[in-house]
Amino acid sequence: MTGPRRCSWCEASHLYRAYHDEEWGVPVYDPQRLFEMLNLEGAQAGLSWITVLNKREQYRRVFDQFDATKIALYDDDKRAALLADPGIIRNKLKVNAFIENAKLYLQIQSAAQRGEGQGFSEFLWGFCGGQPRVNHWSSLAEVPANTPHSDAMSKALKKLGFKYVGSTVCYAFMQACGMVNDHITSCYRHQQLS
Repeated sequence: MTGPRRCSWCEASHLYRAYHDEEWGVPVYDPQRLFEMLNLEGAQAGLSWITVLNKREQYRRVFDQFDATKIALYDDDKRAALLADPGIIRNKLKVNAFIENAKLYLQIQSAAQRGEGQGFSEFLWGFCGGQPRVNHWSSLAEVPANTPHSDAMSKALKKLGFKYVGSTVCYAFMQACGMVNDHITSCYRHQQLS
């Protein structure tokens, strides 16, 4: 292996390495991007992240760049078109979850604009105290699948009605969006993001 040391999970493909090097663990605060990532992590449930990553550009195309205002208005014809698209994971429950989650996301954002609560970003970042948590794992075997923080996020999202937001999905989301730094300590990105 040449070049910098990385977390071993990303070495299977160029796309995976690029995702690891440029995105994974970088703090994301933009609410629309967080909405996108939460849904994509939910789409991953029962599958590998590389499966979703390979389909991400098609997801962005067919889900209107994750514009929740448009997604919330999808009708039966649009749902049928999505379920016929081989470029995404054609799971009816997951497709419907994107649409229902869009409606809930808009409710949160609208309430925040009226001064009646936190926006989506503040709400989610609240589960890690508003700033990234830096872990110091020496191997992938040490990295947990979920934590009390992801348990709390999952419980709160489910209470609001969000779908495909189990604790493991929430922890993967927290890792991806930089709420936790779970790069192993020998990975060059660990220090860069600490």
